[in-house]
Amino acid sequence: MGGGHPDWLRPEWDAPGVGALMSTRAGGVSTGPFASLNLRDGLGDDAAAVVHNQAVFAAALGARPVWLDQVHGAAVLRLTSVRAEPFDKLRTGSVEAPSRASGALRQAEGERLQTADASITTEPGIACAVQVADCLPVLFAAPEARGVGAAHAGWRGLAGGVLEAALAALCEATGCAPGELQAWLGPCIGPRHFEVGADVRKAFAGDEAFFAPHAEGKWLADLPGLARARLQRAGLVRISGGRWCSVEDASRFFSFRRDRGLTGRMAAAVWLEPRG
Repeated sequence: MGGGHPDWLRPEWDAPGVGALMSTRAGGVSTGPFASLNLRDGLGDDAAAVVHNQAVFAAALGARPVWLDQVHGAAVLRLTSVRAEPFDKLRTGSVEAPSRASGALRQAEGERLQTADASITTEPGIACAVQVADCLPVLFAAPEARGVGAAHAGWRGLAGGVLEAALAALCEATGCAPGELQAWLGPCIGPRHFEVGADVRKAFAGDEAFFAPHAEGKWLADLPGLARARLQRAGLVRISGGRWCSVEDASRFFSFRRDRGLTGRMAAAVWLEPRG
């Protein structure tokens, strides 16, 4: 289900019963630095244009997207038809039971979004969605359409374990082993443009191979390479994508760093197709 714009991206995976796509800049009505499919309000774009753009994106899906208040952390929400339940962060390699002190899933106008940087679901009709403009979007699919997930991975979230937390939550919810899942990496800031300092390199101790010396006290970091390595260590075998640089293609992708913060947001979403 879902059509989408011809310029939008779809994971190269074999996942019957799972729908997934990622938007680009194309297909919306926003203008100026937000042209044209900016999907996030509160950045300086016209609010009515954002509402229109979000409706365009939602219409392309086979399910309703659930937006998150992303904070570069590692919190994961389990989305159901009646609530969004927070999982605790990874503790000794496992995910604790969902809390019952949760808010409603429905996101009515003006309703506060729940804070998290990843979500999973085992129910059709709900799309796990993340917004990005240089950070890495990662989509997950369990076998036999048992469940799906999405994670927003900037360097802080990546170092903090957001991918491992999302992976563990999806495995717990579906009864799958990590090696049974598939992951897709979307566009993000590429290794020729992601200049970082010693603090970022230190946060990835043991993965120094993904940092190339650039200038005094500076390195170029390979964000998709770091993500792929962490997923592989967590047990994933089937990992695709990760070959697009959001900075280098200004006509196709929004980029926070390239545009000095004045830019829109794209979105990646994954959902379970209706059964039967």
